[in-house]
Amino acid sequence: MADAFLKNLSRLAILASGTGFAVSQFTYVLYPGEAAIVYDRINGVQHDVKYEGFHFKIPYLHYPKTYDIRLKPSVIETMTGTKDLQKVHIKLRVLYMPAVEKLGTLYETLGLDYSERVLPSIGNEIMKAVVAEYNAEELVVKREKVSMEIKKRITAKAENDFNILLKDISLMDISFGVEFMQAVEAKQVAQQEAQKLQWVVLKNEQEKLAAVTKAEGEATAAKLISDAVSSAGPGLVEIRKIQAAKEIAQTLATSPNIQYVPGGNNILLGVKSS
Repeated sequence: MADAFLKNLSRLAILASGTGFAVSQFTYVLYPGEAAIVYDRINGVQHDVKYEGFHFKIPYLHYPKTYDIRLKPSVIETMTGTKDLQKVHIKLRVLYMPAVEKLGTLYETLGLDYSERVLPSIGNEIMKAVVAEYNAEELVVKREKVSMEIKKRITAKAENDFNILLKDISLMDISFGVEFMQAVEAKQVAQQEAQKLQWVVLKNEQEKLAAVTKAEGEATAAKLISDAVSSAGPGLVEIRKIQAAKEIAQTLATSPNIQYVPGGNNILLGVKSS
């Protein structure tokens, strides 16, 4: 009885393995984030896109070609020249995915490794074309505009010519050669020197204007005094002398270094009386 049980168990195991093999040959599974098209050895590529789930196929006739349809990052770098012949290094980051409804055409033209074939090529082409329209200084000042122009061109070319969708594009870095950086530094120093000279010139002009204004004021004051003396006689001069003497007396009175002694010639200082 035990032998019969073992025979039945072995038969079930053989049947299960055979069934599993048959299922694996006649079916395939697509997981979330995947899509596929089927290559038919007789009719070629079938453009009907298959999405996640359980699908049937005919062994040795149908070959599923699976694509990852989730967004994936790619970094594109290039060294190119500006309009004024300055060397510039640009780094671009893109998020891409295939145009799912056109996977059949994408497989026919580029295969499964479409991103490696296309993105570096069109990225270099577009970045060089855009950068060549600007000089080095404009690339720094108009970075946002340059980024938008690159994004516009590369998105259109990738989708229209290669069925690749670019969802996000960012200009990560723009760096220039040593010669350009030295030139920028020298220009900044020259601008600072020019601003300093402008300030010195402005200061001198203001000092000249102040001197002229002071001279005009003194001349006006002298004229007024002269007119007053002419009209009032020497009395004004005497008043000015009295005012000046009063100011001098006040200054001397408050000074600690001034001592007052009585008048006359019979003055003895520091002599003790007997």
